[in-house]
Amino acid sequence: MTLRITRKLDNSRKPFVAAVGLLAVSTTLLVGQVSPMQSHARSPSQTVSAATPAFEVASIRPDKDDSGTFKFGWFSPGAFTATGATVQSLIQEAYQVENTRVFGAPKWLKFDRFDIKAKAPGDAAEKLRKLDNIQQYEQRIALESCMLQTLLRDRFKLAFHRETKEFSMFALVIAKNGLKLHEAKPDDTYPNGIKDLEGRGHGNVMRMTRGQLVGQGIPISDLIHMLSQLGLGLTVVDKTGLTGKYDFTLQWTPEQSTPMFKGTEGGQPQADTSPLADASGPSLFSAIEEQLGLKLERQKGPVEVLVIDHVEKPSNN
Repeated sequence: MTLRITRKLDNSRKPFVAAVGLLAVSTTLLVGQVSPMQSHARSPSQTVSAATPAFEVASIRPDKDDSGTFKFGWFSPGAFTATGATVQSLIQEAYQVENTRVFGAPKWLKFDRFDIKAKAPGDAAEKLRKLDNIQQYEQRIALESCMLQTLLRDRFKLAFHRETKEFSMFALVIAKNGLKLHEAKPDDTYPNGIKDLEGRGHGNVMRMTRGQLVGQGIPISDLIHMLSQLGLGLTVVDKTGLTGKYDFTLQWTPEQSTPMFKGTEGGQPQADTSPLADASGPSLFSAIEEQLGLKLERQKGPVEVLVIDHVEKPSNN
């Protein structure tokens, strides 16, 4: 599965985690006309062990392209490429943690951009290639995440610990009028649905355009991940108790001054300024309740955060 995102960067706005990790193979996300992106059904508590798969070779150089192009993804099994990526974005992708839950980061982590070309050993690439079944996507995602974790540890000397902090948050709960999500069929090939970059229809796929999010066989964790990217201002946590995978279409009207993807300090994709399909439609909060049967409730509670103890700029090689 090949994934990529290419957009201009805008460093003038405040940090906002955009849907970057078109990493690997789990849920494909199509952002407007951007290529499919696989979803991120990973545990944020993943850690790297001595036995973790590592890249065989990895070239890391400062990005000298002033155009602000951002490209980030797995373009073939075991081959990772990033152009204009920040270390903050790599950490967020490798450990699946939102920008607001990373503490202790030096400023350069969000501003300095790097070009990375990394390749896994042949046996690891072959293993990834064989994990082609839709039901094996989470295994493949886990392996690729581990390679990024190893890269961060070995080349950027990343060390961190986890803490629990009390945060204001949005809890996603089932609305009082009941759930309206449609449970997906495990073997559905979605003949009329979204296709991945290889032309296959399957679950674990999302497509986002301005004011619309379409989910195809999506676990609630991936919906949570995408909602966390939409500039709500607070961390979103799952309190639905739902364990299945679901098909849905969510349509809302973003504020005219609030683009779908905001630019970031860390070099994330800039705004999607395409016209709205229906400027008189519901707000995101109303749409979630009316169309999905879910609700975002403001709460306060413990949230696990990642605290950086040490990180270094890599040598050029």
